[in-house]
Formats: sequence, structure tokens, C-alpha cells
Amino acid sequence: MALFHRREAPPAEVLAQLPKDERVVSWGEAPSGEVVLASSRGLWWPDAQGHRLIGWEHIDKVIWRDGRLTVIEADVVDDLLLVDREPMSLELSAPRDLPVAVRKRIEANVVRSELRAVGGGMARFVARRIPGRDGVVWWVRLEAGLADTEQVRLQVSSECAGLRDDWAREQV
Repeated sequence: MALFHRREAPPAEVLAQLPKDERVVSWGEAPSGEVVLASSRGLWWPDAQGHRLIGWEHIDKVIWRDGRLTVIEADVVDDLLLVDREPMSLELSAPRDLPVAVRKRIEANVVRSELRAVGGGMARFVARRIPGRDGVVWWVRLEAGLADTEQVRLQVSSECAGLRDDWAREQV
């Protein structure tokens, strides 16, 4: 029995697409040969140009079910609102420990999450860490039924400022 187990490495041609300082923590492979990698900075998702980095701070939701990894990425609008993109899915024939690694990274990224009443609806205020940066950022996702209006943005901005101040006081 070996004392040290060497982990299987992702394909060299995929690793060559990543920045030299990128540290891969896990990876999974689809039946088609496509590869998804989890790194210290985010999830490297296969696309037409090779692989695209989705930062942990931009992953709104991940579902691992029946051998399929589904990721919902969010765009940040005006450094305030999170707007979900269409879900992306990939069947993984060899997931290795990728689903567990992704869950752990996302859980570590979300520092705080609060659902609050805003402008006649609900909004989720989320404090997230950005890999490689100190502190947290506060962003907001408007829940279903709450329209993105000037009044809602003003209220959301005010709530966000209060949460940032509270967070700063708690960290001292």
C-alpha cells in the first residue's frame, strides 16, 4: 500500500490554457472529453474558445444531480445588482471530487446572505469574498416579482450601504 497517493492530473492541453499561477483544486470530465476545472479563483467552464473562468463570486447557484453539473452564473450590474444568466449544464462521466470542491468554494465565498423587504417585494443581499482581494463586496439579487426601477435601486443602495457599515463595525 502506497503512503502517498498522487492525484490524477487534468489533461496537459487544458492546463496549458490556464494562467501559469492558477492552482487547480479539482476537475471533472464529460463523456465528450470536455473538462471542468475548479481553481482557487473560480470554475473553468468549457466553451467554444477553450475554457472561460467564472469567478466564485459570480456563481449564483450550482446543482449536482444525476451526474449532471448545472451552474447559474450572475452578471453584476452597476456594481449593485446580480442578474442571473441562463443555466449551463454538463454531464460528467468522471466527476472525481469536483461537486464537493465546488460546493465548499461557494460556501466559503458567501459570507452573509439576507432576504429583506424592498419596494413592495423581496431582495437578497449577499456579502461575498473575491479571491485575491481583501474584504467583501455586497451585491443584491431582486427576487421574482420585484422590478428593477429607480426607486428600488435607491432603496437597495441605501440598504446595502447600511449593511456595509454594519459589517465594517463587526469586523473591528
